[in-house]
This record gives sequence, C-alpha cells and structure tokens, in this order.
Amino acid sequence: MHLQNHIDGRWVDATGGDTFDNTDPANGELIATVTKSTTADVDRAVEAAQRAYEGWRLFPAPKRGEILYRAAEVMLRRKDELAREMTREMGKVLAEARGDVQEGIDMTYYIAGEGRRQFGDVVPAELPNKWAMSMRHPHGVVAAITPWNFPFAIPTWKIMPALILGNTVVFKPASYTPLLAVRLVEILEEAGLPKGVMNLVLGSGSDLGDHLVTHPGVALISFTGSSETGAHISELAGRLLKRVSCELGGKNAIVVLDDANVDLAIDGIVWSAFGTSGQRCTAASRVIGQRGIANELIDRLVGRAKKLRLGHGLEDTTDVGPVVSKSQLDRVHSYIPVAEKEGATVAAGGRISREGALAKGWFHEPTVLVDVKPNMRVAQEEIFGPVTAVIETSSIDEAIKILNSTKYGLSCSVYTQNVNNAFRFMRDAECGIVYVNAGTIGAEIQLPFGGMKATGNGHREAGRAALDVYSEWKSIYVDYSGRLQKAQIDVVEKTGMAP
Repeated sequence: MHLQNHIDGRWVDATGGDTFDNTDPANGELIATVTKSTTADVDRAVEAAQRAYEGWRLFPAPKRGEILYRAAEVMLRRKDELAREMTREMGKVLAEARGDVQEGIDMTYYIAGEGRRQFGDVVPAELPNKWAMSMRHPHGVVAAITPWNFPFAIPTWKIMPALILGNTVVFKPASYTPLLAVRLVEILEEAGLPKGVMNLVLGSGSDLGDHLVTHPGVALISFTGSSETGAHISELAGRLLKRVSCELGGKNAIVVLDDANVDLAIDGIVWSAFGTSGQRCTAASRVIGQRGIANELIDRLVGRAKKLRLGHGLEDTTDVGPVVSKSQLDRVHSYIPVAEKEGATVAAGGRISREGALAKGWFHEPTVLVDVKPNMRVAQEEIFGPVTAVIETSSIDEAIKILNSTKYGLSCSVYTQNVNNAFRFMRDAECGIVYVNAGTIGAEIQLPFGGMKATGNGHREAGRAALDVYSEWKSIYVDYSGRLQKAQIDVVEKTGMAP
C-alpha cells in the first residue's frame, strides 16, 4: 500500500519524491509506504484551499450539512474496517479503536445538524426603525494539525466544524497515523465534498509545521499535541496575528475519598490510567487517595494492574496494546528511574516487555507508583504512557490542593458518596472537565472539550463551543429610518441623560 497527499481533489505524491514507512507498533510489520511532503506541497495545498474557499463559503450551509451527514453514513458502514486499520496503525485495542471511530461518527452527525443551526442573535436596537443582529462568518483556510492517539476522532473534531461554517482545510496528521487520515479524506470525497475544500499533506511536523503555521494563506491553526509545541505554534502565529486554537497536555487525577465505592473507583482508575496504554491527554496519571482508604485502594489497584495482559490490539485476549513508537517507549520508561530516585516505589510493572511476540513491538507494563509526593516529577509532568502515581492525602481540601498543584487543568474526577463534597469538588477543581464517580476519560461530543492553564489557550473543541473557534462574529445594523441616527449621541440629546 502506498499513501499519497490529497491536493485540489487529486491524490498525488509529494514533489520531492521521498517516502517513509508506516509500521505496526505491536510487531514492526510494514503497513504502507507514505509520501513525504515538503514545504512546496504545503504551498500547493494552501493555494488549493484558497481557490476553493470562495465557492465553499457561498455553498448553502444546510447543503454542507448534507455532505457531512453522508460522510457519517459512510463511516458507520466502514466502522469495523476503520477500527481494525487503526489498531494496526497506532496500537490501541480493537474495542477502543471502535470507540474512536464511533466518536468520529457522532461528531460528524452532530456537526452536520449545525448546517441548519448556526444561530446568531437578533436583539432590539436602541433607536427607532433600526434592526440589530449578529451572524457567523468563516475565517478562510484552516490548518488542522492532529495527533496520533485518536487518529480518527480528533480530526473530525477540527475538520467537521471548520467545514460546516464554510472554511476550507489543510489537514496535517501525525506521521505515525497517515492511513486513518487518508481514509477520512476518502470518505469526505465519497460523500461529495467539492475539490480543494479538503487537502491532505503527509509528513513530519518538524519538517512542515512551521511553514504551515506561518503561511500567509492560513487564517486559523487548530492544534492538538504537547504544551511545548503548542507554545511554539502560538508564538509563531501570534507575531502574525493569526487565530490559534490549542488543545494540549494534561496531568489528570482521580480523587478517591474515604466514603467512595472502592469497586467502582478501581474500575475507573484502571480504565482511565491504562486504556489506550495511557496515551490519552485525559489519562489518569495520578490517583489521590484519602488515607482511610489508601491501603485498600493501592492493594487492589496493584492486583488489577498485574493481571492486565499485553499484546496485539487485534487479539481478543489483549487488555493493553503497545505504545506508538520506540521513542515513546523510551520516554515513558525514562520516568521509572526518575521516580525511584525521588523516593517513589514501583508497586506494579515498571518494565519494558520483551517476552516472546512482545519483543517485536513497543510494550510497557502497566505501572503503579506509590510513596509519591505531589512535587515529584512523576506527579507533575505528563508521561503519556501506562503509568499512574498514587498520592495519599488527609482530606478533601488537601486533595483539591494537590489536584490543582500542576500546570495542567484538563480532566479530573472524584469518587465519593457525599453530595456536599462532590459539589465542593466540582466548584474548586481547576479543570475543564470534571467527573463525579467516573474516570477521567469518556467525554461526549455535545459538550465543550478542553482545559485550563497550560492545557490550552482558552478555546474549546466539540459541542456548540467549537463553532466559536471556526467562525468570526459579525454584528449587523440595518437602519430603515431614512435619516441619520447617531446612536448613543441621539439618545443623550433626546433624553437629556446618558444611556
């Protein structure tokens, strides 16, 4: 299989002629060769998007919605095929891959409906015979730069709102997951998206990112990835007064209070910490347990972690798949000696798995660290792997203080049966997403997704909030009085008092 760029409605190789390999992280098998784009290919993609913009922004929004609806129907028919390709490409177990695709389906259906619901405001004007209203206006060309951990869902979070509002798109997916990006573009093409509205460039972010971000033809950059890269993109774009939406890192915590349902809490921790091999921005990499329940919580969590089975995500017996690459595996594992040097103890896991068939892939044991203090690096830095750190606390007040002690603020959860504590937690947690008696993962597409502090730059994805990212507000006044009215000046003159 050979994967190509999609520019101006055609599948084409990159101008430089170079390629790179797309491999299965569970066994190293070659999936496809991939065309390796250059900055010249970025230029071609942006130019195609610019040409298509004038026609697409004038295309009736309900008709744009019909195209997205057809795309969702295609996704639904191909769900299992897409999930299997995702498991091979980035490693997550098949059930999770199906969930990833389903999230893309849900988002596409949801945003398709916004073709008929791009509400503005009609408000009373302060002067007679005058009409006041607001409406949305597209930005132009949107650069969608997406990560590898949700290679289908996250692109739909960015691309579908951009399209429904009349923007055109240049899509730069992570180099680890080009196949799912190609599949998404194929689906939109099959659904009838006009040529040039959606353009795909494949290759490394380090080679293409700065050029795409600073290209004068790009009006908005939507990026999901590390906080460091997000800061770099924001700096480059800020100098050019470009719009930027960043969804960045997390150091998410599950708080378990003394009165919690421990069975339920353990299920939530295991799913949140080790699902997708911990490679989620919402993964629970901290567990904050109140001391009255901490020993039981640790014993049971360690027992569950040790029973999790590593393997290829397509195998029914697999609980945890590989991490995405050797570099990611090395990065995750580098935190184990760091934790031990700072005084933490490895209670479960802590090793790279190389036994039997696992030797061909990038597998790290599900790891539980105990004796962790809130200021340790493993309690402050995003690891992005199957590692969680247990911190003991004396009270809900201290738990909330520990929760809020990192630079991130994406997702958090509390397990308690005390409604007063639950509401205090909901109020005081400095996170964009808060769960009560559930894990830190599982956000739904009809509500805003994003975080506080270094987790982003204040924008949100998903829900109706996404429409605010991909459109400008335009306020419109229609004066049908037939004479000059001076707004606030006329009000003062007629009433003799300030408005």
